[in-house]
Amino acid sequence: MRSLVIGGTGPTGHLVVRGLVARGHRVTILHTGRHENPELPAEIEHLHTDPYDPAATDRALEGRRFDLCVAMYGRLRALAELTRGRVGRFLSVGGVPAYRGFMNPELHRPAGLPVPTAEDAPLVRDPSEDEKGYRIVRTEEAVLAQHPGATHFRYPYVYGPYQLVPREWCIVRRILDGRDRIVLPEGGLTLHHYGYAENLAHGLLLAVDQPEAAAGEIFHCADLEVLSLRQVVEIVAAALDASLKIVSMPWELALPARPLVAQPLPTHRVLDLTKIRTRLGYRDRVPAREALAHTARWLCAHRPEPGGMEETVLQDPFDYAAEDRLIEAWEGALAGLPRISFAREPGYTLAYSGPGGRARSKPEFEG
Repeated sequence: MRSLVIGGTGPTGHLVVRGLVARGHRVTILHTGRHENPELPAEIEHLHTDPYDPAATDRALEGRRFDLCVAMYGRLRALAELTRGRVGRFLSVGGVPAYRGFMNPELHRPAGLPVPTAEDAPLVRDPSEDEKGYRIVRTEEAVLAQHPGATHFRYPYVYGPYQLVPREWCIVRRILDGRDRIVLPEGGLTLHHYGYAENLAHGLLLAVDQPEAAAGEIFHCADLEVLSLRQVVEIVAAALDASLKIVSMPWELALPARPLVAQPLPTHRVLDLTKIRTRLGYRDRVPAREALAHTARWLCAHRPEPGGMEETVLQDPFDYAAEDRLIEAWEGALAGLPRISFAREPGYTLAYSGPGGRARSKPEFEG
């Protein structure tokens, strides 16, 4: 089988390419050539052109036919049109900002996406609410119009080796710089769905293997476990044999945590994975906790340049002097609060029997 992968050098692309080669496919990747991934198989063919330039891509594909196309990079609407009649099956990758409220949680009342968010949740239909989300939805519609049997994946934030915007670097660099504390909003209890590169590639390859089940469908693909921001920090620190004290602040004060939350409120972004689990049999290749630890160690071995592209995109200034002043002011404010006594201290309800909760009625269990 002849397969075309558009992109193929990013965090998930090289894994998809390797998976196709392992299945016996003759793989051609179309990409700019600016970022050759050392983990790509040697036997694949490279077409170097700009996938964001429809005319250049059209010339590169002239006279060629493929059984399968996996579009992971470039101007997806144009690529869907250019490949019509040139490919048998079309698989594409886009993002979850298609949902109304993903970028602007205030569009829901109360604010925040539904938890979990399923593939049939309301999409962005008004560009005034979210221009990017609106373009994503229009692109999905164009893909399925050109290729009615296409399979489209809505990926969340991708993490793992070769990620050009490594969220975990906000934590890893602080550890490497000798920081012993980190500011998180609201106890770090925000839940955001992420996808480890190897898991996402596995999900896409499941669609390759099951064409009838995947045809004409849109799927979420993400890690099965959704980790809280606090858990992410603790797992990364443990992987690096470090300890970070989490300083919890109200969201309005926790400015240093903005790059980790990546939205204007600490509300949840949790995806419903029922569809990909039941239709394609998806299960994580790598559990989220193990994947996160591996990513932290990889970043230690492949450190982004201070002030370089990764840090520019993350918008984390790593301004430790300002963070320390903020923490000291917050802790000083807490220390100055008066001690408030209640006539009867509030409890966790009589239904709660954990630490500090309702005691057992008898000293010994009677079976």
